[in-house]
Amino acid sequence: MLIMASQRRDLAAMVAPLQRALIAAEQPVLRAHGLSMWGYVVLNALDGHPVRTQVALAESIGADKSRIIGVLDELEDNGLLERTRDPADRRARFVGITENGRRKRREVQDDIQRGEERVLAHLAPADRAAFLRALAVLSALPATELIGEK
Repeated sequence: MLIMASQRRDLAAMVAPLQRALIAAEQPVLRAHGLSMWGYVVLNALDGHPVRTQVALAESIGADKSRIIGVLDELEDNGLLERTRDPADRRARFVGITENGRRKRREVQDDIQRGEERVLAHLAPADRAAFLRALAVLSALPATELIGEK
């Protein structure tokens, strides 16, 4: 049955409270692993992707390039990422995740997803699968598609 737009809440009105609650639930997990939210975001962005410059990394995660320097310093000090100079541009630095960083990211993600099981348990198995598929599709859309820019 198709639900008319006037019969449902706006997507942001439904997603925002859920997002805030999920982020709050992640905080103790991140603290237990000695990571900040931004640190986890950086590790997720780097895992499985080619090495990037700090500027490209900041753009990809929606962070100001100067804001993430402290996060990168902390991750590097903990052996979770490494930075090297770009031989073509000595001002630029490449950022890559280490094996320890990959392992830490997987451990944190596993713990976060175990906690998410409490939320997903409220859905019937078919609804749960459909929700996760739909969320994967929508979250992969480019920002221009979401905000309607051409």
